[in-house]
Amino acid sequence: MTAPIEFWFDFSSAYAYFASHEIEALAARHGRQVIWRPYMLGVAFKATGMRGLSGTPLKGDYARNDWRRISRETGIPFTLPPGHPIVALPASRAFYWIEARDPAAAVVFARDAFHAYYVEQADMTDPAVVAGVAARRGLDAEEVLAGMADPAIKEKVKTISEEGVARGVFGSPFVLVDGEPFWGWDRLAMVDRWLARGGW
Repeated sequence: MTAPIEFWFDFSSAYAYFASHEIEALAARHGRQVIWRPYMLGVAFKATGMRGLSGTPLKGDYARNDWRRISRETGIPFTLPPGHPIVALPASRAFYWIEARDPAAAVVFARDAFHAYYVEQADMTDPAVVAGVAARRGLDAEEVLAGMADPAIKEKVKTISEEGVARGVFGSPFVLVDGEPFWGWDRLAMVDRWLARGGW
């Protein structure tokens, strides 16, 4: 069995939103599975001294134009939400609560959460809104809300974020495959070639 592709991301990352539309098809072309791993990018910022792209002079303006350009090129709908970026902790907590019960449902939730934020401009800092997104697929919103508040789930998100950074994850999206790290949506094409060639 070939090792899965690890797809690390923060729900508040626009580049991760675009990558989420491509990662499964990329993996399927090479007979790989994908492990979706939301984490808190702020943990990486603390470790590296980096700051968020949106709040960085010049880079933020470039990125906002780039996201609109990617949307036009790919046809993936995108509208920058007001108040972006956010701390997307509720969505990460909901993901891991759902994953513990149904990993496939957690991936569906992740896609729905991205769509809710980047297409519908939903307030994904509000746990009730996040639970409502999960309820679209038949999950019980009250159970999801309670799950997000579970101390074990809160600790899990913290631990996974710290473990990711300890393994060299520092951006979003960030792909780990066969021990090789790739940072950024624009590296997905390289991941594709890497897998096709068996590395270089």
